[in-house]
Amino acid sequence: MRPNTAMPTGMSSTSIFDELESQVRSYCRNWPATFTTAAGSAMHAEDGRSYLDFFAGAGALNYGHNHPVLLEALIEYLRSGGIVHSLDMHTATKREFLTTFRDRILAPRNLDYKVMFPGPTGTNTVESALKLARKVTGRQHILSFTNAFHGMTLGALSVTGNSMKRNGAGLPLTNSSKIPYDDYFSGATEDFLWLERVLSDSGSGVDKPAAIIVESVQGEGGLSAARPEWLRALSELCRAHEILLILDDVQAGCGRTGDFFSFEEAGITPDIVCLSKSISGFGLPMALTLIRPELDQWEPGEHNGTFRGNNPAFVTATAALNHFWSDDVFVEEARERGAELHDGLSRIANGYEGAIVKGRGFLTGIKFPDTTAASKIAAASYQRGLLVETSGPEDEVLKTMPALTISSDELRSGVDIIAAAATEVLGAPVADLAVAK
Repeated sequence: MRPNTAMPTGMSSTSIFDELESQVRSYCRNWPATFTTAAGSAMHAEDGRSYLDFFAGAGALNYGHNHPVLLEALIEYLRSGGIVHSLDMHTATKREFLTTFRDRILAPRNLDYKVMFPGPTGTNTVESALKLARKVTGRQHILSFTNAFHGMTLGALSVTGNSMKRNGAGLPLTNSSKIPYDDYFSGATEDFLWLERVLSDSGSGVDKPAAIIVESVQGEGGLSAARPEWLRALSELCRAHEILLILDDVQAGCGRTGDFFSFEEAGITPDIVCLSKSISGFGLPMALTLIRPELDQWEPGEHNGTFRGNNPAFVTATAALNHFWSDDVFVEEARERGAELHDGLSRIANGYEGAIVKGRGFLTGIKFPDTTAASKIAAASYQRGLLVETSGPEDEVLKTMPALTISSDELRSGVDIIAAAATEVLGAPVADLAVAK
């Protein structure tokens, strides 16, 4: 049944939002359509327009909107009278999820983690990781990276780099320091030179941190992607100095960069892993904190939350793992589509001096030397029926995050829209430049 979209007489389609909703809302300002239904990579608005989705719920919809396999599992469960809310009590659906997650994800990768349900969102898993690292080590300080984003609650904000988001905290954000992310100095300085020196020097005055938290790809920070060798060097540095390594895979995980975990390519095993967004597979709130067993030193109830036991999310997560991750077919197809996306964006970037493609897999975009270009291209793309956002401290990167299930035809259509929007904003691409690159 389609939602009832009838409006009271005399009201505009958005008047109630303007009347009652907080000024903090943001996405609706760039995409003012009123959406009603969605399927796969298409979203439909009440005015009859359809939009191709290169946003995927900020990475929460890796398998697209209303995937039929997940939808049927959810409907069947709800109709059965299955329990919906359970905090951290035992339920049959949680047991099935844990068993499936172990068998489909952890065991094939030889990963030995305890699974914690910290609350429903990405910032919940980051907060739990920071708390546990401090509890286990007895140390307070956390190191994070330039341009990092880890969430909007106070602990997560303290390890986030974006000044606008940090300023929203309203108080000093302490007990953390920022260090250079991979290639922050454009190759001019060895990234870990300073850190290695001060950690080894008892007279440096720098206290050893409890943990270092890192994203393999900085989803909100401009799509900088860490090289595998850089991640390995970071892991070795942490191990040498008994510092815990926290890998924030909230946005880059669940297949978005080509493997289930974004760190698999580097061959490292973080001490703690943060997952959320697409772990439920359906856009339902769910988060996990994966912990090396010897670090699982919580007292019962020491970290809790009312909405840890979202059983409908367990149902769709289990269905997603069984449907997409029981063999290598899905991941190979997703890698092929990711390569097609990269190639399409590269063709666009090659036509404009100074434009470069950044990111990995289905977390890829174009950085333009004119920092206003990406926002203008995103707006022009919306007018042509494509939802695509921006990333970076100055919104200088056009950021694409299609569903991993998108078809080649849909992918080409989206890239063609971006190309047309870029031509509108920047002028026609330079053919000679494209050939030269």
